[in-house]
Amino acid sequence: MTEPQNQRAGFAAIIGAPNAGKSTLVNRLTGTKVSIVTQKVQTTRFPVRGIAMEGDAQIILVDTPGIFTPRRRLDRAMVASAWGGADDADVVVHLIDAASHIASEGKEGQAADRRSAEDTETIIAALKAAGKQVILALNKIDGMRRDTLLALSHAMFETGVYSEVYMISALSGDGVDDLKQRLARAMPPGPWLYPEDQSADVPMRVLAAEITREKVYLRVHEELPYSAAVETTAFEDKADGSARIEQTIYVERESQRPIVLGKGGQTLKWIGQKSREELTELLDRPVHLFITVKVDPKWQDSRALYAQFGLDYDV
Repeated sequence: MTEPQNQRAGFAAIIGAPNAGKSTLVNRLTGTKVSIVTQKVQTTRFPVRGIAMEGDAQIILVDTPGIFTPRRRLDRAMVASAWGGADDADVVVHLIDAASHIASEGKEGQAADRRSAEDTETIIAALKAAGKQVILALNKIDGMRRDTLLALSHAMFETGVYSEVYMISALSGDGVDDLKQRLARAMPPGPWLYPEDQSADVPMRVLAAEITREKVYLRVHEELPYSAAVETTAFEDKADGSARIEQTIYVERESQRPIVLGKGGQTLKWIGQKSREELTELLDRPVHLFITVKVDPKWQDSRALYAQFGLDYDV
């Protein structure tokens, strides 16, 4: 173990448009799964603190929700949370989906690409207004031409909000070690804030809810819009060493309940099985998981759910 007088520790915030790959990057940097990754954008609803070790430095990674133009109360809380995470950090990385950004400029660009580019412009404008300089990380570079990447890098640098640029693939790991070493150098001297073998600073009942929510979206991402939430209503340590976990999946409309249940309850059974398997591995002990599905048109106005995720209800 590193001598305390040589230790460094601090916070690194990863900001970016939804689906830029922030959760994948946090998981890659920590070497474990601390943030859910799905095909849906806006799946991270609260700052997950992943803990990465690099030499004598401990990097606490704040995986912020994607920054986008907010429309609902939940949107406003997520965006406020993202900027809050950035404001409190020792170093900030702006992650951009390079492939999507390039595609947005062409005629064949999809609506999602254009939205991502607009969200990126919103972030750049906010950074300019705040007088902030941050690290730029161009993500998803796999298979992209080098001259295309260099042109994008130059155009971004011209905005004046970036101190340096890294080209990475969070999925394959290309370039991530260099970025990790840069973050380590940015950490201020001081004792580590967490045990060396700890990888996440997330209340277990919150992480359990996030794991189940990931399974919901993995299974029904086509049919179900962003109208579901998962709350861990009970988490009990049993005398035999196992854990009993009770959760509620909330949907907004009665018509969405059968989607989550599936024919003969098969979809919910799959969600429960996959979530239990992952929780059993994560907790390293048997898990008894009980999930119910409830219809609540106003779940997005639930103060209790906001509190579970550490979001500010009154934004």
